[in-house]
Amino acid sequence: MSVSPTSGSPTSVVTKVDELLAAHPPAGTDRLAFLRARFDAGLAWVHFPETLGGLGLDASLQPVVDAAFAAAGAPDNRPQGNVIGLGMAAPTLLRYATPEQQRRWMRPLWTGEEIWCQLFSEPGAGSDLAAVAATARRDGDDWVVNGQKVWTSLAHDSAWALLLVRTDRDLPKHRGLTYFVLDMSTPGVDVRPLRQLTGEAEFNEVYLDDVRVPDANRLGAVGEGWRVTQTTLMNERVAIGGAVAPREEGAIGPVAREWREHPRRRDASAYDELLRLWVDAEALRLTSARLGQQLEVGAPGPEGSGLKLAFARLAQAASSLHLDLAGADALRYDDWSMRRPDFTTPLDRVPGFWYLRTRANSIEGGTSEVMRNIIAERVLGLPAESRPDRDIPWKDLPR
Repeated sequence: MSVSPTSGSPTSVVTKVDELLAAHPPAGTDRLAFLRARFDAGLAWVHFPETLGGLGLDASLQPVVDAAFAAAGAPDNRPQGNVIGLGMAAPTLLRYATPEQQRRWMRPLWTGEEIWCQLFSEPGAGSDLAAVAATARRDGDDWVVNGQKVWTSLAHDSAWALLLVRTDRDLPKHRGLTYFVLDMSTPGVDVRPLRQLTGEAEFNEVYLDDVRVPDANRLGAVGEGWRVTQTTLMNERVAIGGAVAPREEGAIGPVAREWREHPRRRDASAYDELLRLWVDAEALRLTSARLGQQLEVGAPGPEGSGLKLAFARLAQAASSLHLDLAGADALRYDDWSMRRPDFTTPLDRVPGFWYLRTRANSIEGGTSEVMRNIIAERVLGLPAESRPDRDIPWKDLPR
């Protein structure tokens, strides 16, 4: 389902905000009831269609709506805690889900009642996602799924998952895939924590043992999973690297504060590096704002790969400089016991944590090497790499 936004005015949407606030004063309204009312009024994402949390208006009006609610002290939907649902599942559902599926999933997704995860990567299929080996076998109105997924953020909190599986082993790897939505409470779904370099378990491995998925939960046609997946991946890269942080926030924020608060740690070479990173951060912020407009209307292109690549490089360089400026304080670390991170609140962590965590930025959501290939081929128009396995049946590929 596609959206053709119509024009509107800031005044008109603010009027609708005022009407909702009058009918549901934030101070006297249950948080979840308020969020549901906001969705039903079309003020969740104004560029979405009516009945799906929107008004069919231009995406540029969303910041106006968000600012008006924030000024009134209204609750938000805690987007940090459902980044996969909001940034990846929603645009995929908007484009490929049936009207019945959209009505079932969109509102609890936006309100945060139901958290989403993404079951794509596997131990033998990460950067080469089309090589996934998890299989689905048709059995009446259901599909029986078996396999293993890995690096699944938020799987331990999720109600639903975006699931890519192989439904035909005789076709080449890109053409034998099908895309489903999986109820994570289904028998046979086993979520296990993966402890990271930081000591936390933000990711998971997920085992699927004779898991039954209704055909009614399929997105797109059988065998067209790769086409649906491209929508998810393009939105994922912008969602990871494209958050528009205020000036001097985001990756550059902690190192800039370290510079200002501890003048004795400054030196000329660090100053030059900080200025260079500050300029990179500002360029990334402005580029994110522009590409975010494409994301809002569900049409991010391969340029999102450049954004994700730039974000990873900036985050790693800034955390490294922060570690240098911190001196002996960089040796301090939080409690090393395994824990699940809380994505709903800002993390005020020591420099060593961010240095370790940003190592994953060049891997998660597609490696930086894959991003460079996409930029080279789809943005710059350079010759594509040789891919001799594209026309070989998946069952005949070496693994």
